[in-house]
Amino acid sequence: MRSLRPATTAAALLAALTLAAPAAQAQGSILQRAKQRAKEKLEKEIDKKTADTPPPSAAPAASSEESTPVRKSVSTSADDATAAPAKINSGADFTPGTRVLFATDFSRDEIGDFPRRFELKSGNMEVAEIGGKRFLRAVSYGEFDVPLPEMLPEQYTLEFDLKPVSGWGQYVYFTPERDQRNYLQFSTDQGGLEGPGSFSALTQVKNPNRETHVFKVQLMVDGKYAKVYMDGVRVANAPNADLGRSNKITFLVRASADYPVLIGNIRLAAGGKDLYKALEESGRVTAEGIFFDTNSDRLRPESDAVLGQIGEMLVKHADMRLAIEGHTDNVGQPAANQTLSQKRAAAVKAYLVTKHGVDAARLEAKGFGSTKPVAPNADEAGRQKNRRVELVKL
Repeated sequence: MRSLRPATTAAALLAALTLAAPAAQAQGSILQRAKQRAKEKLEKEIDKKTADTPPPSAAPAASSEESTPVRKSVSTSADDATAAPAKINSGADFTPGTRVLFATDFSRDEIGDFPRRFELKSGNMEVAEIGGKRFLRAVSYGEFDVPLPEMLPEQYTLEFDLKPVSGWGQYVYFTPERDQRNYLQFSTDQGGLEGPGSFSALTQVKNPNRETHVFKVQLMVDGKYAKVYMDGVRVANAPNADLGRSNKITFLVRASADYPVLIGNIRLAAGGKDLYKALEESGRVTAEGIFFDTNSDRLRPESDAVLGQIGEMLVKHADMRLAIEGHTDNVGQPAANQTLSQKRAAAVKAYLVTKHGVDAARLEAKGFGSTKPVAPNADEAGRQKNRRVELVKL
């Protein structure tokens, strides 16, 4: 019997090992899956913070670059991406500068060319016409400078249209000292201000058509104070933004052939005086920030802020009477420009009467077409100055 014990022991050991193997394999498989889940979670967190590449699920459709940009309201709701933003009076305070330092809608640039007024530093970009509008279309990482005729003043505003890319930030710098100053940052998901250190003033935005949507970006600066807006919604409000100043601004674009970025309608202007004070002093002011659809008297939504200020001024100063004058550039037939300018002046009057209850008898609407230019029509900056609405104290 003693001779059988080694064999029995060996058999028992073999059986134990045989039974233990699947358990060990199962335990190893569980550990592997746990490690994989932890790795995936970590990678998601890193991707969320760095946003180095756009996720395939959020990639723009191949036809998006050919689609007509559509303006939608930006929602700040975290629960409902399609909800319209609540009307907040404190956020509708953007006032465009009155003295234009730089403006372009690329209408005088050849399609397929890089704009001659810009300075290309790197990348592949060209002027493209999409949906009847012109944009600078970037299909790679790159940078370009917008030269200015003078140093940025104490008060200024910057406006431009932007179709960003999901997961890739787009940046605007106001000084070569990038490691010392804050800057603008935008994507399809958020926008606002960032800095080289811990400074961050970003707000998440929601838009159901974010991969094809063209945002209206606006910046208003007063000293170190900066406010940033996307489609009229304020996304940053920083008294210590301190963007710095130079005689140029720099756009840093992150794009690719599959994920192009569009930039359009750039306008940079020095800040102006209080509207009522300006009218009292000079009797006439240009109401910067009133926009119409192309060849139409239909007011665009981004005009609401300035029209609201005019309406509030008229309500506060009930004895004031105004002539609202519409003006155009010299593109097109003079008769058509005359008619259009009259209709646009009438549209502004109707807005003030309807929205703010201003007595129609206090307002006169006049159209002058292209007969009273304030700048040469030789370039886009001059034509943009001539396409205006003026307020004249009566």
